[in-house]
Amino acid sequence: MANAIIMASGLGSRMRPLTERTPKPLIKVHGVPMIESVLNALERAGVEKIFVVAGYLKEQFAYLTDKYPNVSIIENPDYLTVNNISSIYYAREALLEGDTFICEADLFVKNQDLFSNRSNGSCYFGKFVKGDSADWVFDTDSNGFITRVGKVGKDRYNMVGISYFTGADAKTLSERIAAAYGKEGYETLFWDDVVNANLSVLRLTVAPVDKDDIYEIDTVEELNEINGANT
Repeated sequence: MANAIIMASGLGSRMRPLTERTPKPLIKVHGVPMIESVLNALERAGVEKIFVVAGYLKEQFAYLTDKYPNVSIIENPDYLTVNNISSIYYAREALLEGDTFICEADLFVKNQDLFSNRSNGSCYFGKFVKGDSADWVFDTDSNGFITRVGKVGKDRYNMVGISYFTGADAKTLSERIAAAYGKEGYETLFWDDVVNANLSVLRLTVAPVDKDDIYEIDTVEELNEINGANT
């Protein structure tokens, strides 16, 4: 059985004014807080322990531990000054507990069987985008292993905010995150930058997902568009 880390620390500034009083992951899509669409899908997949890393308006996430008995809250005290590497840093001990999903919290998971769509090894979930993309993408070799995790690419799988690490790789990631934290320039790092720097020891593939399986919602306009669509 796997565990999961959900990153829910950010300010959600692109969705203001909605996020001035409500953290972005708790904004509702089709009547369900985004983070709960992730939690429900994780539980459906039999995930045992779920660690929600909270920062901004962290007290509003407390109800989740009552609604979901397998959820624990981890506080990220650096969320204002350090990029999302801070969320994984403060959850690094959770990575030592075995196979682990790492998920963003500002996702609407429409396909509740999504977390079963993975290989046996470590992987990022990705949507294939034809043509140019300015988002996070994956370059792969002839065997399907990821050779680059970074922004900008053409005809590539794009990141959707979910990844999976086997116990051995999760332990390695925990160690490499801890080693990077506090070094010069760490404040601007995404945790995926650490993965990219350690692809020689972290062997990941891409688990393809369909375009309607999951949505990352960044703006009020995107929220309104999805809430106006049929489920």
